[in-house]
Amino acid sequence: MKYTHSITSYRATLLLTLFFLFSCDNKEAQQIPIGKVTKGTFYIDLYEEGEIEAVNSINILSPDISWRYGNLKITQIVRDGKEVAKGDTLVIFDPSEVERAIVEAEGQLEISQAELEKMKAQHESDLEDLNVEYEVTRISYEISKIRVESAVYESEIAKREIELNLEQAKISLDRAKEQIENRIKVQEEEIRQQNFGIERNRQRLEEGYKTLELLVLTSPSPGIAIIGENWSTGNKFQVGDQCWSGMPLILLPDLSSLKTTAKINEVDISKIAKGQQVEIKPDAFSDSTFTGKVISVANLAVNKDNESRVKVFPIEVLINETNKNLLPGLTVSCRILVDQIENTLYVPIDAIFSQNGEHIIYKKSGKNFTAVKVELGASNSDYTIITKGLKEGDEIALINPYPEEEKKEKKNSETEEVL
Repeated sequence: MKYTHSITSYRATLLLTLFFLFSCDNKEAQQIPIGKVTKGTFYIDLYEEGEIEAVNSINILSPDISWRYGNLKITQIVRDGKEVAKGDTLVIFDPSEVERAIVEAEGQLEISQAELEKMKAQHESDLEDLNVEYEVTRISYEISKIRVESAVYESEIAKREIELNLEQAKISLDRAKEQIENRIKVQEEEIRQQNFGIERNRQRLEEGYKTLELLVLTSPSPGIAIIGENWSTGNKFQVGDQCWSGMPLILLPDLSSLKTTAKINEVDISKIAKGQQVEIKPDAFSDSTFTGKVISVANLAVNKDNESRVKVFPIEVLINETNKNLLPGLTVSCRILVDQIENTLYVPIDAIFSQNGEHIIYKKSGKNFTAVKVELGASNSDYTIITKGLKEGDEIALINPYPEEEKKEKKNSETEEVL
């Protein structure tokens, strides 16, 4: 009885195992993905990564101010990536040094103006004294002239003395007049120098007020504020950072016209030409697709990056649309349509295999697959043209349905190479 029971159990186990293996074989057969030979327009394309840029951008620079005000220190800066309108405040710098210079210039201006008034009063007093002296000298001269006219009956010696006194009075009168003229020239020069000092102080005061206005940077047009990198820290500019005049602080791109720059391998650059259509997908919004066209192709190759010797050719693609998801700095995938072939057969690249140095495709025949030799045409990243061996609508395997045969063939090939 025990023996019969053991036989029965063994048969049941064997049947169950065969059923399981048969089921697995069917399951594997059912899991082979199937594709079809398609007839239609075949697109030859290239895929490259790019980065969105604005066609036109405004670089907001730190203001050009005098060294007297020291370095510029940021006290307020717009948030990176914020959308701004024309006239919005972007950056404010610390005004303390400029305000101190304005106060000093105002004080110097008041002092110099007061000194000018004092100088004019002194000049007026000095001229009055000289004019009095001149008048006294003139009267002495007139008296001497009268004495000469009245000396008709005087002795020759007396006449000569009177004449000499007249000459002396004339010299004194000329000297007094010359002193007045020289003093007026000196006073005019002193006034000119004082006015020059006043104007210089006034210019410094005006410069201070203009500089105070320059410490507030506003947006000249609407756009997205992209904060620049501080060379000394390696980070984006922030409150508390110092900078020099003329440093780029913020890039303000015009979002109404965008482009993307891609780098094409030197092997493929001959396929690229101006006017080619491009399909653009932002990596951050892969469900969105935009269109564009190639607007420029570089004539000279450049290194792909600083640490690579691979040569690439930069190209620019103008994006046809504008969208809130299209922002400068975003990485995008660019599908460049190099060419298109009408009314041709093509299959997925995954369906093509090699056997004995020839290209084959496994065509479905009932429940099985038959290896068919094919001739290939042009390819893109997903499909290849079939010029001979299949017809439209044929069902084909997208994986090798007979992997064991492939392994056997590979082993035989390796053995032949050894021999």
